[in-house]
Amino acid sequence: LDYYFDDNRLTVQDKAVSGRSSKSFLDEGRWTPIQEALKPGDFVFIQFGHNDQKKDDPKRYTEPYTTYTEHLQHYIDGTRAAGASPILLTPINRNGWETPKKLRESLGDYPDAVRKLAKDTKVPLIDMHRLTERYFEKLGQEKTTRLFINLPAGLYPIYPEGKPDNTHLQEQGAYAI
Repeated sequence: LDYYFDDNRLTVQDKAVSGRSSKSFLDEGRWTPIQEALKPGDFVFIQFGHNDQKKDDPKRYTEPYTTYTEHLQHYIDGTRAAGASPILLTPINRNGWETPKKLRESLGDYPDAVRKLAKDTKVPLIDMHRLTERYFEKLGQEKTTRLFINLPAGLYPIYPEGKPDNTHLQEQGAYAI
């Protein structure tokens, strides 16, 4: 995000950690130093969901309308307690398609759970799920696929067969989103 701001009074700190869910980020103690460093005037952008879906991993899995929103509420409460401002974001869409022009829904109730929580708690919401759905469907399947880390066969010795990744964005995709 700091790429988009040239105001030297603004600092962007990315505290996200790959592979974490709303639950595991909290359980691993990663939230505590963030909350302790918050001060009035700070903004905290809160986005989880992809890893919360992992039913086979009890360290990460949460239910959309119960444990997921309870964890998000913890981040909201901690942010507000520090006098800072929370902002919720729904998770972005994955690169999965029903047809070449229509995305397949892969996030279940998680985006709606965030929308409901934002409304109930009066926290601003950036609906990345809907925004990326519109954007990806406008681009179409082929151009959207270029935004994700899909490694072609034969390019990287560690992945001789290639490696599809339709969840994580490559650098160009991150800038676009």
